[in-house]
Amino acid sequence: MRILTFFFLFFYFSMFFNARATTNILFLGDSLTEGLGVDELQAFPRLVEKILKEKKYDIAVTNGGVSGATSASGETRLRWHLKKKIDVIVLELGANDGLRGLKLHETENNLREIIKIAKTKKIKILLLGLLLPPNYGKKYTNEFELMYKNISKSEKIPYMPFLLKGVAGVAKYNQLDGMHPNALGYELISKNVAAFVEKNL
Repeated sequence: MRILTFFFLFFYFSMFFNARATTNILFLGDSLTEGLGVDELQAFPRLVEKILKEKKYDIAVTNGGVSGATSASGETRLRWHLKKKIDVIVLELGANDGLRGLKLHETENNLREIIKIAKTKKIKILLLGLLLPPNYGKKYTNEFELMYKNISKSEKIPYMPFLLKGVAGVAKYNQLDGMHPNALGYELISKNVAAFVEKNL
């Protein structure tokens, strides 16, 4: 009888642990997330997935980056992705808003709406901050940078201050347009993002 009980408990707990769901991570962003100009496997979301899987994390990554996307498209795109189970969202939007000189209060409202939806669905959300080139004026660039910090603070969500740290403005890490990382740049970005995601899983 004890032997049967042992095997029953062993079988039960084995099934329980094997049934633990994979953590599904959605990277919702623009061309920086999509990996414009590089192979899909070289984009940072896929590299982050590789790094974390090598560390034995049971995760599945969806690259939800769309080239040219602004924050205004984020809500609709998120709702489409919600057709599948999502546990974590890594949000990278706003760069195209800034480059187009859009009103920052509108960008902020769009980002907050995405965060609101995620919270309603009990999805953990991580925010990737961005910066603008100095030629957009000190006031606008400062306000743009602070926008992410303020959202993180008030919404109580983790954020990474600058996605392109160590890559922006460094020729060997960027494509000829000077705006999008090359494969080497994405490797550096992926290490930073992977550490950020791992810390907040």
